[in-house]
Amino acid sequence: MGYKATFPTEAVEAHRAFIARRRALRPSEEYRTPTTEEWDSFLGHFERRKLSVGICARAFGTPCIHEHACIRCSMLRPDPAQRTRLTEIRNNLMARITEAEREGWLGEIEGLEVSLAGANEKLAQLDDHLERPSRIVDLGMPAITGKPPEAGRH
Repeated sequence: MGYKATFPTEAVEAHRAFIARRRALRPSEEYRTPTTEEWDSFLGHFERRKLSVGICARAFGTPCIHEHACIRCSMLRPDPAQRTRLTEIRNNLMARITEAEREGWLGEIEGLEVSLAGANEKLAQLDDHLERPSRIVDLGMPAITGKPPEAGRH
């Protein structure tokens, strides 16, 4: 049974070789320096993702498939600092549902309820984020006991 010690330099060199092999398989134009216009478009993408209640997390170059109904979209990452604003939006949606029910605007109610469900989901995400412990937990070092596994068995 043989063992091999791997040193950090070997791991780095192996990783670099792997990347070089993968890049050789890809078209070379993917590795060119972007033009100023392309770079501005890339940076602008992220600026245009900033919203009143958070950030849109959709990938670069992808269109908004929800027609900017962000409160309904799973890609909206709510900002904890905007909880009050999100609560106001939820309360406004509830008031609009009440008005639509009173006026008999049945077509309006369905859309408002979808938005209300989205607002409640975003508030739940914020609550979940606040309840999660934000500290690092030391799991300790595992103890290695017993005999090493036989060759070929895992």
